[in-house]
Amino acid sequence: MKKVLIITYYWPPSGGGGVQRWLKMQKYLADFGWEPIIFTPSNPEIGAEDHALTSDIRSETKVIKVPIWEPYTWYKKFTGKDQDTKVYNGFMNEGHKKESVTQKMSKFIRGNFFIPDARRFWIKPASKYLIQFLKKEKIDAIISTGPPHSMHMIAMKVAAHYKIPWIADFRDPWTRIDIYDKLRLTPIADWYHHYLEKKVLSNADHVVAVTWTMGDEFKEICPSAQVSVITNGFDEADFQNNEKMQHSRFVISYLGSMNADRNPSDLWKAIQQIKENHFDLYQYLDLQLIGQIDAEVIQSVKDYQLDEVVTFRSFIPHNEAITSMVSSDLLLIIINKSINQSGILPGKMYEYIGSGNPILCIGPKGCDAEKLMNSIDSNYFAPYDSVDIILERLLVYLQTFKNITALTARVGDQHLKYSRRLLARDYAQLLNQVVDQS
Repeated sequence: MKKVLIITYYWPPSGGGGVQRWLKMQKYLADFGWEPIIFTPSNPEIGAEDHALTSDIRSETKVIKVPIWEPYTWYKKFTGKDQDTKVYNGFMNEGHKKESVTQKMSKFIRGNFFIPDARRFWIKPASKYLIQFLKKEKIDAIISTGPPHSMHMIAMKVAAHYKIPWIADFRDPWTRIDIYDKLRLTPIADWYHHYLEKKVLSNADHVVAVTWTMGDEFKEICPSAQVSVITNGFDEADFQNNEKMQHSRFVISYLGSMNADRNPSDLWKAIQQIKENHFDLYQYLDLQLIGQIDAEVIQSVKDYQLDEVVTFRSFIPHNEAITSMVSSDLLLIIINKSINQSGILPGKMYEYIGSGNPILCIGPKGCDAEKLMNSIDSNYFAPYDSVDIILERLLVYLQTFKNITALTARVGDQHLKYSRRLLARDYAQLLNQVVDQS
């Protein structure tokens, strides 16, 4: 069996969306002739812990853990945070509408000195360790997954040293990620980010993106790059023995982080109109926001006086999140209003699809999320600034629920193309192709 070294920052007990893709890939790659070896930090800064995820690690999978130093201790001291405080990526203001001076300075330092990211201090020691490790362990290919993009820098050094085929796997963009324009970059820092991005794209034997727009953008940045799209997906095994619970209210669930860019003002306006004009249906509503929710979103719920039907729950383990998805009547996706909005496809969208329940997605017209929604029955896409469309759809759902009629169930097997096992098969085929061409 061929061996592939997978360099990833996120690994159990780390929780959240970043860990899922390669945790699930390692689970199934061996079924298609590739034995994974995981290389990951032993002491990463963990935003959320989920120890239940360790059950998905194959007993045969070799996991190599090496210490990492990160500047978060300094960051927490500088911003006056307790050392036990969790740092969540993507929340640039971390719950404050107005940035403080220390937040502005922290953001400036982060963007201009920690290039490509705060894990840059692991590049040299990790590369040195792997170069020594691979003197004894023969591998056939390397995969690095980012962000953090320091993982690609490590892979580039090791692949060049041993001339091993290397695939750079991008779960999010680099210079076109939604928070990039908020990093307060100097011209030279901006240039260096773009320089490193193009260097990775041009040196990797193959580049994999998780969305179609992201793949097109990488080809635009580096026309010589060989780029494929292998999406995220859902693990059918996660949904076994999960039965739908019956509720007295119509449960709409949003799972995952909701930063200020995802604050769904159109949704709040639609629900407010239901409250004012259709109170008999409004009283059935139960909207649950589960995960790290920005203070601006919480304030919007208060401003629209929707507290009685909107509840907030903190991060829950992945297995509980799956149960919540299955037990919901409608699942909600909000696409960021940001520079790369067309290419945003949250990983949870695929798990929503795996649940079999209807999905309401709000985002920019023509985006990848709309393309995905249209590929599966019983899902509905509403473009930004379409309060009337959202209102109409919610009224249909609520009236159907009130009449004790089941919502339209998914039919067919279109969703199976997003099965984690089949996606691992696609990745194994790509690995074979890249190795044969090297």
